[in-house]
Amino acid sequence: MPDNDASNSTPAAAVNRVVTVSATYGAAGSVIAPRLAERLGLPFFDRLIQNTESHKATELVERLTQAEREQAPPAGILSSLANLTSVLGLPVPGAEAEPRGQLRRQVETSVNAVAGSSGGVILGRAAAVVLAGRPLAFHVRLSGPADRRLARAMSIEGATEEEARTRQADTDKAWSRFVSRLFDKDPADPNLYHLVLDTTALPLDACVDVIATAAQSFWGSAAGQ
Repeated sequence: MPDNDASNSTPAAAVNRVVTVSATYGAAGSVIAPRLAERLGLPFFDRLIQNTESHKATELVERLTQAEREQAPPAGILSSLANLTSVLGLPVPGAEAEPRGQLRRQVETSVNAVAGSSGGVILGRAAAVVLAGRPLAFHVRLSGPADRRLARAMSIEGATEEEARTRQADTDKAWSRFVSRLFDKDPADPNLYHLVLDTTALPLDACVDVIATAAQSFWGSAAGQ
């Protein structure tokens, strides 16, 4: 009979426990994901860097970098991905004219390295697609009505409505294209996630509470199987 307390009593408990967070612009993924990692006691991996101490460094990063927006060729994304892979001690191939297949493999390697070592909360990187079916990977999608996401983004970034509206269209389109081109998936497909949450309907701390409770329940159920 399985020991249902084992997952909570050993250092190995954190290994392979992953929450992947996919977020539309203005859904506050840049704020919620690192707070969630802190709540769960897991490392946080965002689109560019690892941050295990505070969400402050990423609070204002709802939008994409210019390289991520351009998407063609994808070398800019690979270059930014190097920051994540270097943290994990993984080799990073040259960014010059990187074929899409190699970029996909690099994304997969980076995400799988997180899931296979420390575990963690991963924001973006099509992680829900890469880790689909992994037993202890809990997949979350953050979104909400466009107008409410716009208002939330303006508050987070201190942007004007015009700036935020442009970034919203730009960012949502670019990340959809990123996932579609590399993995032939639509990041808006609810079937990719265990939990889809309208973060504009709740305070941010309440969103963290909801996700943390759901993730812990998910892991508890997985441990009991």
